[in-house]
Amino acid sequence: MSGLTPVDEVIATLLARATPTLKIERVGLSHALGRVLAEDITSGVDVPAAANSAMDGYALNVTDPQMRAGGTYPIADRIPAGYVGKPWLPGTLSRIFTGAPMPAGADSVVIQEDTDLSSDPVTDQVTDQVTLRLLPPSGDNVRPQGQDISLGQTVLYTGRRLLPQDLGLAASVGISRVAVYERLRVGLMCTGDELVEPSEALLPGQIYNSNHYTLAGLIQDLGMEVVDLGLVADTPASTQQALLRGAAQADVIVSSGGVSVGEEDHVKAAVEALGSLDLWRIAIKPGKPLAFGRVKDVPFFGLPGNPVSSFVTFMLIARPYLLKLQGATKTAPMTSFARANFSRPAGKRREYLRIQLANTGHNELSAQLYAQQGSGVMSSVSWADGLAEQDVGQEVSPGDWLKIYPFMG
Repeated sequence: MSGLTPVDEVIATLLARATPTLKIERVGLSHALGRVLAEDITSGVDVPAAANSAMDGYALNVTDPQMRAGGTYPIADRIPAGYVGKPWLPGTLSRIFTGAPMPAGADSVVIQEDTDLSSDPVTDQVTDQVTLRLLPPSGDNVRPQGQDISLGQTVLYTGRRLLPQDLGLAASVGISRVAVYERLRVGLMCTGDELVEPSEALLPGQIYNSNHYTLAGLIQDLGMEVVDLGLVADTPASTQQALLRGAAQADVIVSSGGVSVGEEDHVKAAVEALGSLDLWRIAIKPGKPLAFGRVKDVPFFGLPGNPVSSFVTFMLIARPYLLKLQGATKTAPMTSFARANFSRPAGKRREYLRIQLANTGHNELSAQLYAQQGSGVMSSVSWADGLAEQDVGQEVSPGDWLKIYPFMG
């Protein structure tokens, strides 16, 4: 469509203009979830620190000429996890448990299921003699020292958003505090005289301010701080005042509503008066009226007011930009593919459809379309598992492969 910027071009332009933060702080692992690493994490230890048993069983050295399948041997030591046993003695076995360090001189573990405990033929009581049903190969059921991580190895790299498993990995190498980039402060404002908070009674012509809660949740889910700039009245003065507060208090401003062409949509003009407007109107559905610019050198995103449009444009366009500002190296959303189980005619803008995914049973995913795809149908987003991309001019028929942006969580 004439005058509309393609989606991929918008994303590439924004990422090229995003300057990551350089502000760093150190936090404990308990407070690091979702934060972005500002320094590589390097291990100061081997993991495991010593060769240890991978199974419950008996440690031995298979090169000992006395060892053979069917042989019966005394138990010379018992080694639970967390303890170091005595050196292994030829012609004996060391009882060992999973995770316990291998005794010096032993090279293998025979699992307890491949052994038989001897019993006294008179009293029928179990003795400290064990019969080997088989002789394992050298190194069997032993985790070598440093098998997982070696001393000096980098385990996590700068720019990674820390997941729960990353915190466990850092802890496994003795790290208790990590250097992370300071949380990005995102000023959030919603415009429109028709908006009221959910706690208030609706008057004729009013609607509840749902966008604030959707966008605040999306921002917080990125590990960023929301600076609430409030509900903004549809006047030039109120709009400029809110933008100036955002420029003074936040690292980036996100607004919903007020960027269309209506007489009561004042955000576009206010941004131009206080800074610059670099992008306006993109070839996407839902979400055509999206703006990007600067207010007093602070980046500004103007998202559409329709709830679905606001959600979609945040997820696909604002989110990667914010992640790069936060210092993350991985900014693109996760994608997959699924076969459509619906038909849809081609359009003139790239469209993002709300879909639910199902497993077809043939190692494929199937995408079911929500019946109503309007930009105000917020129930479709709550119902959906993700978004299906229908490109410009693409006609969709049942069985066609579609690119999917799954919702995580």
